[in-house]
Amino acid sequence: MGGERRFLVRGALDQLLSAIQAADYRCIGPRVVDGAIVYNGLECAAQLPSGIRVEQQPGYYRVEQNDDVRSFAWANGPQALKPLVFPPQESLWQVGRDAEGRLSFTPVQQTPAARAVLGVRPCDLAALQLNDEHFLRGEQPDPGYQARRSTLFLVVVNCSHPSANCFCVATGDGPSLEAGGDLLMDEIEEGFVISASSTRGSQLLEPLALPPATAEQLARVAGQRNEAERCQRRTLPEGDLHRLLAERWEHPHWQQVADRCMACGNCTSVCPTCFCHREYDAGGLDTGRSEHIREWDSCFGEAHSYIHGTVVRSGIRQRYRQWLGHKFSHWVEQYGRSGCVGCGRCISWCPVGIDVT
Repeated sequence: MGGERRFLVRGALDQLLSAIQAADYRCIGPRVVDGAIVYNGLECAAQLPSGIRVEQQPGYYRVEQNDDVRSFAWANGPQALKPLVFPPQESLWQVGRDAEGRLSFTPVQQTPAARAVLGVRPCDLAALQLNDEHFLRGEQPDPGYQARRSTLFLVVVNCSHPSANCFCVATGDGPSLEAGGDLLMDEIEEGFVISASSTRGSQLLEPLALPPATAEQLARVAGQRNEAERCQRRTLPEGDLHRLLAERWEHPHWQQVADRCMACGNCTSVCPTCFCHREYDAGGLDTGRSEHIREWDSCFGEAHSYIHGTVVRSGIRQRYRQWLGHKFSHWVEQYGRSGCVGCGRCISWCPVGIDVT
């Protein structure tokens, strides 16, 4: 679904935010916090990172100030949408004793507030669709994920300034979309070309009575999209990665990477599609109750492959190979596509600058 493309002048962005808030959504958007662009509560357009560029290289991320009036002239920060639908830690159920001492199990009811996210990138929308495939497919969808996902209103902003680490063109997930989320925007100097991509988006956009985008504005957007594709330098090997990796499972390069890798798990934390987790029971101090916790885990941790007294992947070589092999090969078997969306976060946030490409 792609609606008529209209134009929102920069000074009227607060009108869009007001319309979102009037629809009972809590607005979340990109803000600079502690030297990085992260999602945070957003009350007005002045809180957006205007005049900001982000320099990214392997193992390098720096926010820099300039005089650009645009609010989305940067690639991405360490967060994607994953923490909003799959939180780093959550309680799944609680256990207590009734008056007769019998155990009573109570699931934690999820009642998340409706949230609207401004500034979703195309690569992160693709990652969310992969998360949906994992958590929502089948006869028993994850109830917590489902509750949080159903309340999200997504305002996608096409990427005009990919970082040096981005390779979403190679994965087919960006840097721009023709339709996506609930609203889709392209930012130029004087404002935003905007269209609705869902019924909810149309219902929110129509009352604003925005004028149609001009031919000149649409031409500038098209040129900007082409340049965002052209400037990407990183890519992936051609051919069937699933087969190529399987043929090289004992290649010495795995050890060369392992000699540098710290197994810190940064790459899995910032990856928008990684969903590994562990579960454990946390008892109360009164010993009469406990709760069952789920929290993010990483396949780079030694305990992740512990099975009945044995650590299956005892070395970093095996753990890195597991992560990359799962991401680029085994996901194809499970979900019909790679688990990588080309966002480049794992490259930027690796302390030793390992480049997955």
